[in-house]
Amino acid sequence: MATHATPSVRHHISLSWGVPLALGAVFGFYAGFLRRTGVAVSWWDVLFGVVAGLVFVGVAYGLGRIQRALPRELRAAAYAGLCGMSIGFLHSLTGCSILQAVGMGLFFAAAMLVASYYIFSMREK
Repeated sequence: MATHATPSVRHHISLSWGVPLALGAVFGFYAGFLRRTGVAVSWWDVLFGVVAGLVFVGVAYGLGRIQRALPRELRAAAYAGLCGMSIGFLHSLTGCSILQAVGMGLFFAAAMLVASYYIFSMREK
């Protein structure tokens, strides 16, 4: 009788949680860093970064869960919206005008729309 080796149990985070968590951690850290006004880091800066990161993780995870139900054009627009709003929000934390932040967000949203539509259309053929 041959005995089968039992595989070791490995606990790992799937990509559906791993990617939003990693991006949310970077987003939250950077948002907290930008909110700092040249003085020592306060607990409000840390709390702001944690909340911003958690909101980003929630939206990115939710988008990742429903993306298969969306047609490719709407999926590309959703990812473009997430990218544009995130970059616009981070840029607004630098103290620039609202028009500059909106312009930066629109620029990155347009770039993400083109890139994600290209990726989705090449992948589904």
